[in-house]
Amino acid sequence: MKKWSFATLVVVFLIALIPAAVAGDGTDEAKEQESFSPGVEVLLNKQLDQLEGKNVGLITNPTGVDQELNSIVDTLHNDQDVNLVSLYGPEHGVRGSEQAGGYVEFYIDERTGLPVYSLYGETRKPTPEMLEGVDVLLFDIQDVGTRFYTYIYTMAYAMEAAGENDIEFMVLDRPNPIGGVNVEGPVLDSDYSSFVGLYPIPLRHGMTVGELALLFNEEFDLNADLSVVEMDGWERWMDYDDTPLEWVLPSPNMPTLDTANVYSGAALIEGTNVSEGRGTTKPFELIGAPFIDGTDLAEALNDAGLSGVQFRSAYFTPQFSKHAGELSGGVEIHIKDKGAYQPVKTGLTIVKTIHDMYPDDFAFRAENSAGVSFFDNLIGNGWVREEIKNGTSVDAIVAQWQEGLDDFKDVRRDYLLYTTSTQEIIDMVEQFEAEGAFADDEAVRALTMHLTAVDRFEQSESADKVAKHIRSFRLLLDHQLDNEQISDEAYEALKHKTESMIGQWG
Repeated sequence: MKKWSFATLVVVFLIALIPAAVAGDGTDEAKEQESFSPGVEVLLNKQLDQLEGKNVGLITNPTGVDQELNSIVDTLHNDQDVNLVSLYGPEHGVRGSEQAGGYVEFYIDERTGLPVYSLYGETRKPTPEMLEGVDVLLFDIQDVGTRFYTYIYTMAYAMEAAGENDIEFMVLDRPNPIGGVNVEGPVLDSDYSSFVGLYPIPLRHGMTVGELALLFNEEFDLNADLSVVEMDGWERWMDYDDTPLEWVLPSPNMPTLDTANVYSGAALIEGTNVSEGRGTTKPFELIGAPFIDGTDLAEALNDAGLSGVQFRSAYFTPQFSKHAGELSGGVEIHIKDKGAYQPVKTGLTIVKTIHDMYPDDFAFRAENSAGVSFFDNLIGNGWVREEIKNGTSVDAIVAQWQEGLDDFKDVRRDYLLYTTSTQEIIDMVEQFEAEGAFADDEAVRALTMHLTAVDRFEQSESADKVAKHIRSFRLLLDHQLDNEQISDEAYEALKHKTESMIGQWG
């Protein structure tokens, strides 16, 4: 019998483990990929029979891809079981080739030979001629979670047209890239309705396009025969980075996820004579003008006490748009804590600070014949601009829109597809208790007692009390982590579920 030294046995044992380790890594990665699927993949893998025998029209742009970055246009066109007959493009076009405001003429897509109709410019609502022969319209576009991003109104107009022409409408849902928890900003005053704000929703709505479609259809009588293909594995707490999706530019000036995170506030600058960074490599992250001293502005904004954000003095020369070719002083916005960051309040603070520091140079965009500035269209009312001129503080302005925001949250709750219940969190606590994740019985009892109260308020739909107590439960989790009463794994899982529930109840 051959004798083995101890060292040799160790080496052999380790070598034997390598295939298992490699296989394990691959399995874990595969499971992670399988745990999330955008609506397009759910449709293709599980619900394709819904398109059987139907002529399909598709509203999309470059963001309409699966996790392997395959275009939905090509995937549906090449599928023998799908009869794709026409394409429809929002602002920037199906291929994303146009700058903001650019109109795309009707053309034939070279790759598929399909007709492509523009839903931006002269025709924002599909005409009966555009929809001739179509049985079902699909919508697959990545939104950025902000009221004045126009794709959600392309969807709404198309839903209305579909209802008028007895065509089914199907939304392939995608994540809200700035999360489904926080809701912020004034609700649009309907007197200021435009294509950068069609319906009374807040600047940061905290909803997916599928959830918005349900709300638009019911609350604003669009009368579409609507269905939403929900994502698998998405929860409200998730940032875009928590999914395996790659970031594909939704539009030419939305190059990164960082852009999307600042956009719902920083884009208010578009309503002024200050550059919002178009024509630079960091649109909406760079803010400035030739008359601004970047060092002074950064100091003033950092002294404003805004949460989750820091400002760096910056100088840049836009290549197009405002102040093209002119050296501009200003700031770059750096998000330090996405959970604490309030983009709308931050954007309003930037506007007001520049207004106050440079009264002779700063200006809001000119009013039209009805006395409405483009800033009013963006913020969704006329009173905020007046309050800024009158010297009202940002905190006082924010307080004025809070009641309307709370009312919207009550409406919003009825249309959320991705929800968490108190019972799910209770079950999770019990599971972690069985795994020994808590220091003692007292830690478990404290969590369970708190959740019992939350559950009682949830059953009676007492929204204010649910919101108050689930936030308190979140603080209790932090306390237990700080005092080593809960494992890191249990803390993270319970925190995520709790944040999702906070996103539902406000």
